[in-house]
Amino acid sequence: MPAVVGARIGPYEILAAIGAGGMGEVYRARDSRLERDVALKVLPAAAVGDETARARLVREARLASKLNHPHICTIYEVGETDGQTHIAMELVEGQTLAARLRGGALPVEQVLRVGQQLAGALAHAHARGVVHRDFKSANVVVTPDGHVKVLDFGLAKRLAGDATADETTMSRQSLTEAGMVAGTLAYMAPEQLRGQPADARSDIWALGVVLYELVAGERPFRGNTAFELSSAILNQPVPTVPPSVPAPLTSVVERCLAKEPGERYQRADDVRAALEVAASGQAVAAAVPVRRGRRLSRRLVRAAGGIVLLAGAAAAIFSLDVASLRSRLARAAVPPARAITLAVLPFENASGKADQDPFSDAQTQEINAALGQLRPEALLVKARGSVMRYKKTDKSRAQIGRELGVEYLLEGTAQVVGAQVHLWAELVRVADETQVWGKSYVRDMAGILVLQNDVAQQVAKELAIKLLPAEEARLAGAKTVDPDAYALRVKGDYLLARFTKADIDAAEQHFQRALAKDPSYGRAYLGSAYVWAFRRQMGLVPAREAGPKIRAAIQKAIELGDTVEGSVGIARLLWLTDLKVDEAEREYRHALDLDPNNAEARADYSHVLMNLGRTDEGMRQIELALALDPLNDFVRVFHVGSLVFARRYDEALARGKEFLRAQPGSLACLGLFGSAAIMKQQWADAVAANAAMYEGLGRPDVAEAMKKGYAEAGYAAAFRRAADVELEKHGNEGGVEYDAAGNYAIAGDYPRALDWLEKAYDNRDPGMPYLGCTPFFDPLRADPRFKALLRKMGLPQ
Repeated sequence: MPAVVGARIGPYEILAAIGAGGMGEVYRARDSRLERDVALKVLPAAAVGDETARARLVREARLASKLNHPHICTIYEVGETDGQTHIAMELVEGQTLAARLRGGALPVEQVLRVGQQLAGALAHAHARGVVHRDFKSANVVVTPDGHVKVLDFGLAKRLAGDATADETTMSRQSLTEAGMVAGTLAYMAPEQLRGQPADARSDIWALGVVLYELVAGERPFRGNTAFELSSAILNQPVPTVPPSVPAPLTSVVERCLAKEPGERYQRADDVRAALEVAASGQAVAAAVPVRRGRRLSRRLVRAAGGIVLLAGAAAAIFSLDVASLRSRLARAAVPPARAITLAVLPFENASGKADQDPFSDAQTQEINAALGQLRPEALLVKARGSVMRYKKTDKSRAQIGRELGVEYLLEGTAQVVGAQVHLWAELVRVADETQVWGKSYVRDMAGILVLQNDVAQQVAKELAIKLLPAEEARLAGAKTVDPDAYALRVKGDYLLARFTKADIDAAEQHFQRALAKDPSYGRAYLGSAYVWAFRRQMGLVPAREAGPKIRAAIQKAIELGDTVEGSVGIARLLWLTDLKVDEAEREYRHALDLDPNNAEARADYSHVLMNLGRTDEGMRQIELALALDPLNDFVRVFHVGSLVFARRYDEALARGKEFLRAQPGSLACLGLFGSAAIMKQQWADAVAANAAMYEGLGRPDVAEAMKKGYAEAGYAAAFRRAADVELEKHGNEGGVEYDAAGNYAIAGDYPRALDWLEKAYDNRDPGMPYLGCTPFFDPLRADPRFKALLRKMGLPQ
């Protein structure tokens, strides 16, 4: 029998019935011990003798009790009285979203605010291994002050798998009663309906359904019977949202509701960041699945070189800054809602010859860069990392535009014919797939940069974007290039992106040959700078040898007028080579003023801020980088690093595991994942990840020492022996001192850790830029020797 008013269940006095569902009956009750009202859930009378239901209810409490978030209902206690299991939880006053939606759709600004709160709640749960599995508008309460609370993790299950959890959970009534709009079923992802297990992406689908409800006032899929509804979810396209909904928000909704899990946002955190950027008026990228074998962008691979060695006992990378999301980004990354959105699709290689792929790819990158530097408050150009996924795609323009959340597409073809370049470009309006402008160019190769700027200027004209005098002057000031030098530099960039020692050596030869042809070619100097930066970060040459070469090449590039990439290069030099973090921060700000859409520079800046102790600002920057370019592997790995440095280890493990599923050989991510596992004392995972990283670095002896030490004497022996072998066998290689110091710190040998940190500083070890935020060294931060190192680097004490 249901409880009655005045009855007592343990210390709780029943005050009133609130509701009932498949998981239990809920009452308002008074906790006599703490003198507070609570929501008390008990097993329904029909299930009193059902041990499975009882176990499931307890499982709900145990899972949900791990969650502590302002937008998740708090679990206070689980208990049993006279054989009746109960859960006491936070009493949330307010109205469910389902009830509020009876009055129709909500205003866009309210949808964005509520959506960010919901995505944040799911992100918190997912990072702790919990999937809701019954997320819907009826399970969300809006409090009188406008905040949301997600209720009822009663169908949640561990992400890692739970043998007792149902693989698919449906409302029994919804599945059997004809003529009803199913409740839980209406929010189920296609994979759940196919009988597959739910994961975090299933919750993201459900969030998409709720967001659609909020903007349209009705669910996206409907049916008179459960069969009709299931069929609609599985087979029908997502209905168009009302035209009054801004394109960035539409993109978020549509991506959440992608039929295939791999095409949705992979993390609720990404949904929250995308909604936040949309709320600031910035178009948000809608991604396509991550696929193996994708060639990494040039700057991505360059920066990844900075991650590789720093990831073992530390975790390393590049970064960038934001003093405040609202004020600084007004002139940096967040243009107003009226900004026109554009994507430059990969230019096709019209020659059909593989040896011209580097040339056509270069046109995509360089025209994208030319457009990206024009009036960011008026024109938002989608980052190249997300757009390159559409190379050789068979998707329609309308579909690409929807997925990217842009209004216009620029596409074309390019090829070299003798001493000339043949290029065709076309500007297409996505809404009706109408050609707005198109032109065919035939120019001498010497004028390739002039041609690219002509295309950018014409696109701006067709979009009615008035350029500033300085921008017009910059476009008009493009220099001619030596055709052979240009071809050599483009091939050098292409080789550098492969990121192997042999290809880096070959790339250097191409850059040097380009400079022999044209000693005034700034971009070839930049290529040479990155060759030496890669060698330094890979430990192929000592930092003291690489540093002067990097500095000289970057300064020469800037002297020759390559200010944008040169500014980022100077920022990285100040941070990673000179260990002048405060000066690097100023240079990153300058670089972002020049190119505010540079997602990779924002990722860089995130880590600079982490080292300066400005964690919240650093996380804001990496979230903006993800919103700008969610498919960029460099940015995604940096996000894992930022989570480690923010001490958000559960989230770092989840994101790292996700990335490694797609790219299991990523040395940077292996190191970062291992770092998070160490801090969580998940020693088996930590040893496995770090050993795999050492093997990938060509140090199998270090990997073997670590695994053997762990098997024989535990984690401390594993990391101590790894440090000993690394110093003995690889002491003349770059990046060893800092790595060994981290391993000694993990093993608890703090004096030796400090010894090697001091040597790492003297030798400008490429790991030292991360001294300010590496978690392994937290026990050393009060030591005078450690403080002295921080002072030398201008880092906060």
